[in-house]
Amino acid sequence: MAAWVRPDALGRRVACGTDYGTVRYVGSVSRTAGIWLGVEWDDPQRGKHDGSYEGTQYFKCRHPRGGSFIRPNKANFGVDFLTAVKDRYGLNDKQDVQYGTENTVVFGTKAVEFVGMDSVAEQQRQVQLNKLVDISVRECAVSHAGQEEEISRTCANMRHINISKNLISSWETVIAIASQVQKLETLNVSENKMRFPSTSTFISSAFSNLKVLALNQTEITWTEVLLCAQGWPVLEELYLSSNNITVLERPENVLQTLKLLDLSDNQLLDGNQLHLIAQLPRLEQLILRNTGISSIHFPDAGFGCKTKMFPLLKRLAINDNKISQWSSINELDKLPSLRALQCNNNPFMDTEKNPETLIQLIIAKISQLEVLNNCEILPAERRGAELDYRKIFGNDWLKAGGHWNPEKNKPSEEFLAAHPRYPSLCLKYGAPEEGELKGRQPLTLKNQLLTLTIKCPEKPDQKPVEKKLPESMTIQKVKGLLYRLFKIPGSELKLSYESSKLEGKEVELDNDLKPLQFYSIESGDCVLVRW
Repeated sequence: MAAWVRPDALGRRVACGTDYGTVRYVGSVSRTAGIWLGVEWDDPQRGKHDGSYEGTQYFKCRHPRGGSFIRPNKANFGVDFLTAVKDRYGLNDKQDVQYGTENTVVFGTKAVEFVGMDSVAEQQRQVQLNKLVDISVRECAVSHAGQEEEISRTCANMRHINISKNLISSWETVIAIASQVQKLETLNVSENKMRFPSTSTFISSAFSNLKVLALNQTEITWTEVLLCAQGWPVLEELYLSSNNITVLERPENVLQTLKLLDLSDNQLLDGNQLHLIAQLPRLEQLILRNTGISSIHFPDAGFGCKTKMFPLLKRLAINDNKISQWSSINELDKLPSLRALQCNNNPFMDTEKNPETLIQLIIAKISQLEVLNNCEILPAERRGAELDYRKIFGNDWLKAGGHWNPEKNKPSEEFLAAHPRYPSLCLKYGAPEEGELKGRQPLTLKNQLLTLTIKCPEKPDQKPVEKKLPESMTIQKVKGLLYRLFKIPGSELKLSYESSKLEGKEVELDNDLKPLQFYSIESGDCVLVRW
């Protein structure tokens, strides 16, 4: 007798053990008996071939060894949403054993029947299901919504649903589930390889209250995002990582309420793709980790001006990319609202071997930055970074036409392109004096290191710390380092030192612009930190 195969099997998602795949073929295979399912596996290592057998191509795979044939009885086509919920939370019929499989209870030798025991158990299940607000059925083989209106009758109070990594084959299934949850605010459908609408269709009201939506690893395209977004009128957070999105389009009358957009692990064609989403009016956080971008440019604004793009963008993540030029960091100063930046693992960071100097350069180049790579930038650290930047590039400024006399100060376009913040730093702190610039050493020079003991007299329980610091390090830089070391936000540090040669004598380090060597500090001396 031939095995029964569900009529809608083609295109459905299936599981076989711990492996997931999509049915690409249903039928017979030459020189074999019975019906087979041709499956393209998510993990190509599970497969054996490209969908062909003995010279006949039965289906196609993206990977040359991503497919294989299995018998229908080996494929798990999944369960409906409510069954998965009951199984996950122990509220299905199997858990009713505690009430007795029979509707009778024995008292001594007499059996007493309890009429309606089944309905009592069902009512208790209903009450418990209605209490559920936050539901996760991740990896529970959910494939369809189930009977119409069954979810709305039993889980009326759900607000947050996680149905990631299941067997959902199409966006229509997601709509069928969500349309029964009136108060739905958060939905995670990640890791379901689905079919999405390719043309504008009926706009469902299923997502009328949805604020957060995760569609990571669903193979959705940006065009499909924009089509579906017509049904997301109040969406605030959208997660789209690992979807092979390469090209963006300008959102027209959609995504206008979006505050967070995650495009991580999508290899964008180039940095100019960002211009197409730059007018999202409420976007505050943009995550572009590992998107392959090599440069950032805002052509609508000149040196020292602010761009009209991304007007409310506060937090930007561009780590793990291919940005090699400091000019892209200069461009970020054009963003009017930028406060937090993540930029680790980009080639431009390899141009400076000293990590402390690297951080100082980024801080000095972006005027409003408050958090860099998840570390707070304290006021003293910013002041030190900007003063050092002004001094380090002072000679370059003079050679390019800069001058202490404002009437003669005409730095070249080339210098301004490389250091667009330099004029504003001169306005803030004054132009660097000739005496400051004469003693400047190049950034890459390995200065002599001093081994110093650092103590906090006001914290007797704090163990002394030993640090190796360059003798050319300014007092301002030392303070920035100590702010982070001792976590003393909002305080004005006061530094002094005791010489190992002159016991009992304490010298105050009172000029932020002077280097350690100015005070004749030597290895073995002790720096005292007060606030």
